Amino acid sequence: METSKTTLKLLINKTERKVLFAEADKDFVDFLFYVLSLPVGTIINLLKNKNTGWCLGDLYRSIESLSETYMQSNESKNSVLNPKSPLCPNEIPLLSLDNSHEPNAVLKFFSCPNSNHYSSSHLYVADAPSRSCPGCDATMNHELTFVPPECTTATDAERGFVKGVVTYMVMDNLEVTPMSTISCITLPIKFKVMDLSALEEQVVDFGIDEGLKLLKASMECKNVLTSVFLGNMED
Repeated sequence: METSKTTLKLLINKTERKVLFAEADKDFVDFLFYVLSLPVGTIINLLKNKNTGWCLGDLYRSIESLSETYMQSNESKNSVLNPKSPLCPNEIPLLSLDNSHEPNAVLKFFSCPNSNHYSSSHLYVADAPSRSCPGCDATMNHELTFVPPECTTATDAERGFVKGVVTYMVMDNLEVTPMSTISCITLPIKFKVMDLSALEEQVVDFGIDEGLKLLKASMECKNVLTSVFLGNMED
């Protein structure tokens, strides 16, 4: 898992102990976009030790305890408990939470042992060695050599989701907009801040620990940044 960090510049209302917004770069916004691409099973796995109190967590643990005997022969619990994100490894943002694309997580594919270059009836590919060939019903346990997509040539500017030529404004509820001078001026009015001396800037680090807190808070409240960095959570 990545250990890199980025920084956020928070604008805080000291009187109300509330984050009005964060000034963020591409890495943080890419992280937020990436969260939306994570499969539910991955999110529950990441937060299963965080005392979320979600029923989905109970469901996850019950599937973990379920014997493989009850699974269909062509399915496995792992495909549900540890689903893979569809993103190319080098397209994953700097602060990837998902560990399914770590270097030691090698993708494996399997074909029918009866396949050859001269017959099309066995040319099928599976992601688990327990699948049955639709052509002959043999177990598809012949491991293939996987060639990853050519995404290693992506430059820092090309990876991720958003462009890095602008600074972004991320609201307390994680809404994302491009940063502008006008929006910065009008926000205190929007939030009814009468005393500008109550506002202060604070630069904070954002890494894996903060990412997990943000993921959990985003499922529980609307004031996510305030919850993560100031410890105040509202329904």
